[in-house]
Amino acid sequence: MTIDTLPPLREVIRAHGLSALKSLGQNFLLDLNLTSKIARTAGRLDERTVIEVGPGPGGLTRAILALGARRVVAIERDPRCVAALAEVAAHYPGRLEIIEGDALEIDYRALLAPEERAVVIANLPYNIGTPLLIGWLSADPWPPWYESLTLMFQREVAERIVAAPGDAHYGRLAVLTGWRAQAHIAFDVPPSAFVPPPKVTSSVVHLVPRREPLPCSLKVLERVTEAGFGQRRKMLRQSLKSLGVDSGALLEAAGIAPTERAERVTVDGFVALANAWMTLREAGAPGRA
Repeated sequence: MTIDTLPPLREVIRAHGLSALKSLGQNFLLDLNLTSKIARTAGRLDERTVIEVGPGPGGLTRAILALGARRVVAIERDPRCVAALAEVAAHYPGRLEIIEGDALEIDYRALLAPEERAVVIANLPYNIGTPLLIGWLSADPWPPWYESLTLMFQREVAERIVAAPGDAHYGRLAVLTGWRAQAHIAFDVPPSAFVPPPKVTSSVVHLVPRREPLPCSLKVLERVTEAGFGQRRKMLRQSLKSLGVDSGALLEAAGIAPTERAERVTVDGFVALANAWMTLREAGAPGRA
């Protein structure tokens, strides 16, 4: 597949000496059919601002630009990749901005105009994928600075993101995601599509933020899910004792049976627990050991 007149990605990698670094979680995606499929998963990109994390040699970057994105901001930590990306920028004048830096430390709102919202598309380095997602889901104020997230994860992480109550992968990450976004796995990507090939299958996850998630304190929800899933095989009346209030009263206030287990409680149920815990604490409810 040809999407532009730039050299094939294997030639770019060879010309710039871009051997993937394990320390940066790099696995380069060279199949232009796949990079275009990932970009299309985000929807129409015409005249949109797209933020990409970990562009590497620029395969996904080129696909995003070829689909008409007005502006792409590529955040790359590896200085070796910057020269390769500069060639992409020269091919698409005025449309690609390259930021050399750590994606975990970027102020994303500062990259956008006051009322602008971006589309995020990224083949995330495996070692920072989950922290980045949690940071983006924890954005304040809400609604966030992005309209959607189209992200590559290891399959196991993707399953944890989209898991429903009762699923083996359902846990704190699924609750946080489900509270603030709608998410689904768009498709899988085999190890053979990458250089070097990872040992696991990858998945592309598409997330759209909820405009008005149920009212709840993020920190309180995190604390309640930590307690609930910390002893996931135990009934909630036992696992929630670490919260320092009468767990029976807490569960009653949230409308949840004391014999229920965390893995079967819905996202709405956890929000109800978080709000009830905050109410009981503010009322000075007595604690239990």
